[in-house]
Amino acid sequence: MASGAAKRYVQAIVEIARENQSFDVWERDLEALRQVAADEQFATFLQNPSVQSADKKKAIDIVLKDAAPETRNLAHLLIERQRAGLIPDIVEAFHEALLAERGIVVADVTTAEPLDETMQAEVRERIGKLVGKKVELRMHTDPEIIGGLIARVGDEVIDGSVQTRLRQLRARLRAS
Repeated sequence: MASGAAKRYVQAIVEIARENQSFDVWERDLEALRQVAADEQFATFLQNPSVQSADKKKAIDIVLKDAAPETRNLAHLLIERQRAGLIPDIVEAFHEALLAERGIVVADVTTAEPLDETMQAEVRERIGKLVGKKVELRMHTDPEIIGGLIARVGDEVIDGSVQTRLRQLRARLRAS
């Protein structure tokens, strides 16, 4: 989950992308920025306080030479504010904002065992009917839920796990 600071940067990016109808450009450029920041040596360089900001900006301009000026400006701002570490969170939050802009919600789905493509399609369809939107799944596995699934869409949780059903049954038996 992205930090509050990352979300604030993304709000600004989304406003600019709406004004310029440049969501695809931002998506491409932010992915390039994420890849650059994922390089261990480059990330260390960006976060090294003994390296001057001007040198960091020059390096960013070289590696992002094909990116839009707004993306390079964002990178410069993050460097100036010593926030380069937020880049992965910003990219993740932008991806979710982009999906929301396109009417798609992200559902974090946890199952006891990995689901095949057919089962994922069925889960996607059922959740889509419940929320009334297209759904993109982010799959997780947790053997402790025993069976069934737990789906989180925004603040809403759909818990159909065997573990929860057993807990509820145990509570009813104790209350009797």
